Amino acid sequence: MGFKGLVIRSYDGQFDRARVVDLERRCEVGPSKRVFLFTDTLGDPICRIRNSPLYKMLVAEWEKELVGVIQGSIKTVVAGGHKAAPSFPAKVGYILGLRVAPPYRHRGIGSSLVRHLEHWFSFNDVDYSCMATHKDNHASLNLFINNFRYIKFRTARILANPVTNRPYQIDPSKIKIQRLKIEEAEAIYKKHMATAEFFPKDINSILRNKLSLGTWMAYYSAGAGGDFSGEKGETPASWAVVSLWNSGEVFKLRLGKAPVAWIIYTKSLKFVDKILPWLKVGSVADFFEPFGFYFVYGVHHEGPFSGRLVRALCQYVHNMALKSRDCKVIVTEIGGEDDVLKKEIPHWKLLSCPQDLWCIKGLKSNNGDHNHLLEWTKAPPNRALFVDPREV
Repeated sequence: MGFKGLVIRSYDGQFDRARVVDLERRCEVGPSKRVFLFTDTLGDPICRIRNSPLYKMLVAEWEKELVGVIQGSIKTVVAGGHKAAPSFPAKVGYILGLRVAPPYRHRGIGSSLVRHLEHWFSFNDVDYSCMATHKDNHASLNLFINNFRYIKFRTARILANPVTNRPYQIDPSKIKIQRLKIEEAEAIYKKHMATAEFFPKDINSILRNKLSLGTWMAYYSAGAGGDFSGEKGETPASWAVVSLWNSGEVFKLRLGKAPVAWIIYTKSLKFVDKILPWLKVGSVADFFEPFGFYFVYGVHHEGPFSGRLVRALCQYVHNMALKSRDCKVIVTEIGGEDDVLKKEIPHWKLLSCPQDLWCIKGLKSNNGDHNHLLEWTKAPPNRALFVDPREV
């Protein structure tokens, strides 16, 4: 049922900022049966999309009260990437940050916000609209799949690992880790990940963003000689690469509710680390206070035993995070079919999300675009999936 007198309009930072921050505080994020994560946008409600090429926030207002918000961003990415659906460039709109104040839910406000944002996508010639949510978020899935005809498309894994007080030991005689120049990182990504699903056309803008802390390559030391030059996208026989994004500079997270198992486990770690420090089990920080996190993106590996190199890079990133006062968690998102990465990337199940469901909808009605969407959605998942840190 529609809301008479409901107004959907563009976000006005000067007028709406405080009201949106208040709405965010009243809306929990995360599956209700597991963990509540609350976000602190540091006074900038639009911070999560501000680094995207094109973005917009809409607000819903009823009788001068702000009752809902939604955010969207637009960029060109690689679609397809399979024999059944060869890769092609596509303009994609991303929906995120849909919030409706608790007293006003189930009244059509969320639908109105989505409809207006899709109109903005279409005005900007967007081919596909995408959204992602946890598989247990039935309200969101019902809205997008049943009401707006989105299709369940891909299932990704969000892997989170807490930063402990113990550094990992990486043997340089076995594995060499080298920081790449931006030009080298760009060349390697364009050569080896150019057909990965959702690979962004503006990868250079991401790598050059001030929030991107760098890109590192790992390879086996035996026979490697000096540093490896990747200016032309060249790589060793076995290698892995990751890039790092400082999401904590954009917004903070705070654990609002945790299972009993989580509380017991973390307190046990602290107790054991205090009385038996020589075991080097490490203890974790307090997640009930606002904390920052690093997001690992552009994870890719090739060659024999390259999965171990990914693990070494994750350990290296953990050791970097130890030097940060704010970073308490390292997060990444990978394709649901990549069991190698799931095995090698350190993570805690209690903090991770094994099934982050991506949904998609074609916004153009001509037959050619419809056939492209059918071919793409029916093709098997590509192991390589690029998750843009700007939409985290």
